[in-house]
Amino acid sequence: MKPAWDAVMADYADHPTKLVADVDCTAAGKPLCDSNGVRGFPTIKYGDPSDLQAYEGGRDEKALKKFAEEKLVPMCSVKNIDLCSADKKAELEKYMALDTEELTKLITAQEDELKQIEEEFKKSVEGLQKLYEGY
Repeated sequence: MKPAWDAVMADYADHPTKLVADVDCTAAGKPLCDSNGVRGFPTIKYGDPSDLQAYEGGRDEKALKKFAEEKLVPMCSVKNIDLCSADKKAELEKYMALDTEELTKLITAQEDELKQIEEEFKKSVEGLQKLYEGY
């Protein structure tokens, strides 16, 4: 499959709206693969980066190219804001209007909240573990 995939990547290398790429899930790309549910190799994912879908089609060059041509379409994003729903467009515009300092504050607040949730989760798991060990 690698030669077919490399050919499709080459065909779309400079495409303005379609990205065909590969990630080494055994090296630097491991966190990305883990966060997207990649367990076996090769795995092909496509679609909205926040909601990637599993590709189940053919693995030869012809099938991959046909899929890329028909299914890889521009989506709502900062670069394609005209494709967004009114709600999503308003949300993006709200964040685009913020300066770097304001964005940094928002990100930091979210990261702090996530750390607190993770700490509470760990404490709950420890409590359950102690309860389990008591039986």
